[in-house]
Amino acid sequence: MIVNGTDELVLTGARVHGPEGTLDNGWLAVSGERISGTGNGTPPPGRHVDLHGAHVVPGFVDTHCHGGGGGSFTSAKAAEARTAIATHRAHGTTTLVASLVSAPPGELVSQLAALSELVTDGDLAGVHLEGPFLSHARCGAHDPGALRDPDPETIETLLEAGGGHLRMVTLAPELPGGIKAVRQLADAGVIVAVGHTDAIATQVTAAIDAGATVATHLFNGMRPLHHREPGPVGALLDDDRVTIELICDLVHVHPDVVRLAARHAGRERTVLVTDAMSATGAADGSYRLGRLDVEVADGVATLPGSGSLAGSTLTMDSAFRNLVHGAGLDIADAVAATATTPARLLGLGGETGALRTGLLADAVVLDDDLRPVGVLRRGTWVGGHAPPADRSRRA
Repeated sequence: MIVNGTDELVLTGARVHGPEGTLDNGWLAVSGERISGTGNGTPPPGRHVDLHGAHVVPGFVDTHCHGGGGGSFTSAKAAEARTAIATHRAHGTTTLVASLVSAPPGELVSQLAALSELVTDGDLAGVHLEGPFLSHARCGAHDPGALRDPDPETIETLLEAGGGHLRMVTLAPELPGGIKAVRQLADAGVIVAVGHTDAIATQVTAAIDAGATVATHLFNGMRPLHHREPGPVGALLDDDRVTIELICDLVHVHPDVVRLAARHAGRERTVLVTDAMSATGAADGSYRLGRLDVEVADGVATLPGSGSLAGSTLTMDSAFRNLVHGAGLDIADAVAATATTPARLLGLGGETGALRTGLLADAVVLDDDLRPVGVLRRGTWVGGHAPPADRSRRA
């Protein structure tokens, strides 16, 4: 329903990928911060932007991101955090959760405090603690010296420091106190994810029964699938209660395996994440991820010496393209995995994640190669990233 008539921004001549399917020669109307209507054919009056057949998809929702543009969320510096946010917004991420890596509780408390203001301001959708309750055997690019078993007091300290902004915690459920920790966090309203774990399948199932609902970057940082012991991969992938994260850079996970996992989990349970670190959108070279040194060559981040992958330099638009062009899934699958499903996971499905009347006007304009040529966040073109077709005319 059109609210403000000619005051509205109306994107026309587009392939609008909405909840009910694709509207060819479609239009999307924006009034203030919200979507006021969508349709086919003749658009309503307003300030028209002819997109000449470009795709319009919902703004991307990244639930697992450590930084970008040279900025890291672990630095506890607001300027660095804003740099990272701006870097990912330019690539279509309109909703972002800041991920922290394993560190002593005191450091995590300081980092949570530094990021809380950005959550309050609406620049972040929350904070994710990836650790420190992780397996030494599967810690990947986490400082082994910072790992610890979960205990109620430490968890309560982190919950208090988060001030309601702590959105997700990744842990290894096989650790002493692991299942109790899952219950404690879930009871506090925090999303509990299983990751960086050497657990067997029965231990993972016990964590799911206790309230865990997410697989942190499935396949990476966990005991691999075996036909006689399915481990975390089998237990998480095959349980309808669990949403699976996939790092779709086609480096962390082979495209055939991405396709296999996404098809098995389906649109309702598959979420693409970047796991991006500070080198994202920046040059190759030496960086830090938490307390560890990282080398980036040809866009691949690894720990010097071991060669272990250390996050990624992925952006959500690349993940979207990779799912379609690399793994061979449909654009509708990519829309669900980059927007609709992660928004619902965060409890934000009533605000964003789809091109539907009444939701926030978060949208990405993609060209025929699925590369962004314009990003709308809450009805405003982000950082000047309006499509070249925005020679607006009133009609």
